[in-house]
Amino acid sequence: MMRAMQVVELGQPLQLNEVEIPTPAAGEVLVKIHTCGLNFGDLLIIKGTYQEKPTLPATIGMEICGTITALGDGVTGLKVGQRVGAYSGFGGLADYAALSADICVPLPDDMDTIDAAAFLIAYGTSHVGLDYKAHLKAGERLLVLGASGGVGLTAVELGKLMGAEVIACARGAAKLEICKQAGADHLIDSEVDDIREIVKSLGGADVVYDPVGGDQFKAALRACNPEARLIPLGFASGDVPQIPANHLLVKNLTVIGFYWGGYTRVNPKVLTDSFAQLIDWYNAGKIKPHVSATLPLESANDALNLLKTRKATGKVVVEISKP
Repeated sequence: MMRAMQVVELGQPLQLNEVEIPTPAAGEVLVKIHTCGLNFGDLLIIKGTYQEKPTLPATIGMEICGTITALGDGVTGLKVGQRVGAYSGFGGLADYAALSADICVPLPDDMDTIDAAAFLIAYGTSHVGLDYKAHLKAGERLLVLGASGGVGLTAVELGKLMGAEVIACARGAAKLEICKQAGADHLIDSEVDDIREIVKSLGGADVVYDPVGGDQFKAALRACNPEARLIPLGFASGDVPQIPANHLLVKNLTVIGFYWGGYTRVNPKVLTDSFAQLIDWYNAGKIKPHVSATLPLESANDALNLLKTRKATGKVVVEISKP
């Protein structure tokens, strides 16, 4: 048997249950989980509003670092005792998970388990979004909304690394200071500043990276330069903006639909190529995950509450076992 933090009833706190340790099927590996990175999508799963809805009770936790303890039939290229990271969608807040070998990424020896659990989704989302989808170019002006959050902060860091001029928009001076440390060139306080006017005064946005939605998206849309690209990748505000098509026509704007997790099914090579680049940058010391809190498995509800109340910056990680 193993421990698992599970959604038993939608909208209610997770329950710590004992469940059977899974057996890896053909093409799967059994992973002893060390750490699990939390994401805004976990909160949506609990509410029942995520695009993928599991059968209850369900163990949540999308982002895993662990050690392979068993191989299912037909698995090649991985071995028992190997440490891997994985985007699993579900199952991370438990002692073990049976994962498809195709989604397991071997980790560098010098990447610790906390960094590993904070790495794949946040950096992967921002890198694929900015590079593969928006084709961000050096010298362009990148506006990042929700810039102190898990994906927002990596977008600031990667945007700067890719040669962009980065405008970070976040709530309050403390969060903006973290954005500045990540490489932001300009700072906007979303609580008090006029996003549209400040961005326009800086020369307008060429790319908008938006996990927030709502009024911030509307302001960013009006601050775009001709031929700008906008990436709405989440709606942390709770407000899904309705985009006026006439605004897109006047400035030849492009709004890019983007669901990072969908590439595990439609084109996984996009993700594996991205991971290879990101791990190279990590090994070279060019990127480093920002983790604001690490809590044990039994405190997973407290960890999720840090995301819900927006008290976290960067990533929140749940530590389940030592390697």
